[in-house]
Amino acid sequence: MAIANILGFPRIGQHRELKTALESFWQNKISESDLEKTAATLRKAHWKMQIAAGITGIPSNDFSLYDGMLDMSALLGVVPERYRAQWGIVDLATYFAMARGIQKGPIDIPAAEMTKWFDTNYHYIVPELNPNQNFRIASYKPVREFTEAKSLGITTRPVLVGPITYLLLGKMRGGGNKLDLLPRLIPIYSEILKQLEVAGAEWVQLDEPMLVGDINDSARAAYTKTYETLRQSTKLKIFVTSYFGALGENLDTVINLPIDALHIDIVRGPEQLDEVLQKLPSSMILSMGVVDGRNVWHNKLTASLDILDEAAEKIGSERIWVSPSCSLLHVPYDLDLETTLDPALKNWLAFGKQKLGEIAILTKGLNHGHSAIADLLVSSDETELSRRIHNPEVRERLEKHPLTAAGRKAPFAERRVKQKNLFNLPQYPTTTIGSFPQTAEVRKMRADFKQGRISEGAYDSFLEKEIKAAIKFQEDIDLDVLVHGEFERNDMVEYFGERLEGFAFTKHGWVQSYGSRVVKPPIIFGDVYRTKPMTTKWSVFAQKLTKKPVKGMLTGPVTILQWSFVRDDQPRSTTAHQIALALQDEVLDLEWEGIKIIQIDEPAFREGLPLRRCDWQEYLTWATRVFRLAYTGVRDDTQIHTHMCYSEFNDIIDSIRDLDADVISIETSRSQMELLDAFSNYRYPNEIGPGVYDIHSPRVPKQTEMIDLLEKARLRLSEDQLWVNPDCGLKTRGWTETKAALANMVSAAKHVRSERGKSATKG
Repeated sequence: MAIANILGFPRIGQHRELKTALESFWQNKISESDLEKTAATLRKAHWKMQIAAGITGIPSNDFSLYDGMLDMSALLGVVPERYRAQWGIVDLATYFAMARGIQKGPIDIPAAEMTKWFDTNYHYIVPELNPNQNFRIASYKPVREFTEAKSLGITTRPVLVGPITYLLLGKMRGGGNKLDLLPRLIPIYSEILKQLEVAGAEWVQLDEPMLVGDINDSARAAYTKTYETLRQSTKLKIFVTSYFGALGENLDTVINLPIDALHIDIVRGPEQLDEVLQKLPSSMILSMGVVDGRNVWHNKLTASLDILDEAAEKIGSERIWVSPSCSLLHVPYDLDLETTLDPALKNWLAFGKQKLGEIAILTKGLNHGHSAIADLLVSSDETELSRRIHNPEVRERLEKHPLTAAGRKAPFAERRVKQKNLFNLPQYPTTTIGSFPQTAEVRKMRADFKQGRISEGAYDSFLEKEIKAAIKFQEDIDLDVLVHGEFERNDMVEYFGERLEGFAFTKHGWVQSYGSRVVKPPIIFGDVYRTKPMTTKWSVFAQKLTKKPVKGMLTGPVTILQWSFVRDDQPRSTTAHQIALALQDEVLDLEWEGIKIIQIDEPAFREGLPLRRCDWQEYLTWATRVFRLAYTGVRDDTQIHTHMCYSEFNDIIDSIRDLDADVISIETSRSQMELLDAFSNYRYPNEIGPGVYDIHSPRVPKQTEMIDLLEKARLRLSEDQLWVNPDCGLKTRGWTETKAALANMVSAAKHVRSERGKSATKG
């Protein structure tokens, strides 16, 4: 008999209990014990929910207080010396210092580097390795959470990030091959498995998503040697998971590993199934990811069951685990909480809890035949037939505005002269990425307005007051290019989706991005178009308050696409094309209203890159063109900015150039300007604002720290190219730290200007 199985469950809680507890703990409002009690309550609720839904393959250690990769670093003792001594258990203070940095009295330590988890909007803390890295067991979290479930009468399968994926996603300081660390790492994994075995575990899940990416022969050989060694060291049954794509050329390596079960992602890599079924050893269980773990649409039960039946005919249902494509971490918690959604739309959706039910239904159908779930199959088919939303006018506009015609007529060199004459900015011009702190008062007023507790006039008056204060502050510290602060905006994607047709919104559809940071992605269910201006009102209001330029702030088409749950009944590129045309209308309206600097943020541009290099060019071609389409038609002296964060740029630098933004701002502070190497080696022609301080940490960087980063940037790029800005928007920060950090940033820019001026005079 097949079993119903999952790889992981959302951590944040039904009502974002984990977010609340974390932020209360960081503010010293609750104790460490209180935080752990909340975490234990959530884990218990999640395990109980899985049992109630009919799931029998239940994971543990999929829960995290911040990030699973950080958990592995803590478990393996991979703690850089700047955070603490190298021996002993990694306590919570050290754990959060790595995640968030620490600034207390004389202690001033920046956070560890953070980047995107494959092609998702989830972020992980990058393991910081060195050629002499020592590994040790420095946490008992996997054993503790397995034992916790066992005390509730629940036998779980502990989850660990696999050793090869862990190393390959790390960053080696001081050079060397990361895989050379395996002889020191594998004994620690073996010891962890022994601890789990002693605790009573029967299975262990080792997540190896690197198996769906481009790895070389050396890495494939490392997989073979590593798992042969692990097999000899434990009696645990080993379950290796791959997800986010197909195994491709790595399949032969994987099916020859001495493991007991293998997970494949059939949603994102359906083409691999036939070959997997053909080559799978007779002793190996196949976990089949047929329920989408990354999108919110209901499962097409009939089609999924047909796939499962086909597999059962070849290998037997007793060797099948019915699973989601990946961990359910990437979808919201429970659709039942959405009491105000349109009933027709709600019928098309499934969140985490509902996906548990779909997995159980499919398992029942596989074990007992289609007749056992006949009514549900009919209902699923009818729902799918009803999910077709198209607007002929939008389709006609796409045909009249092909992506091949997108872009600006004049080259950057010509535009640059006109823009410099218009703006007359100093060297190292200073600006911010866009948003200012969303205080409790800002959030309350927005909620009150949405709930009808205050009038539109009262809300507008409040926003005017906030914008005036923000403009005054920026003028007081002498920023060069200002922003209005985005106080009216809830989220950089949700705000625009609420003003575009084809989008729907949830009230409780929160998804974890990192730590306590959660987002509520819109749902794109139909064709996208704009009916009226979305941002001009407040940008124009702000510009009237100052003689300095104020940036118009938009979220780009690729990021709106990537950070939404996207309809799956047409190509993603078609939906992105529609979004770009809607944004083009907004850009031209901003320009008409006198806004001459317009920022179109694309932090998710690289995130959308397929995991296989052979698939890159198709994506990069249309993604680049939809960005250019968003500003097609603007004047040469209108300056287009964009912003990207947490991206490795070396492999896509040609496409970044092809975006042809006049200025690009990027995250670089956590990497100490290493990310600028791509732009330097390439001789990137346009202007760049490398982030000089990390906004994801509450610490206030010193002026000297930012001067040092600017000097590093100056060694890589021409002074005429450089802008000065934070890494990202300041929405999540408090005003006290924001004001201090930005004042230091402006002072740093002025210092560098002065020093360079003195050097030029002496020369």
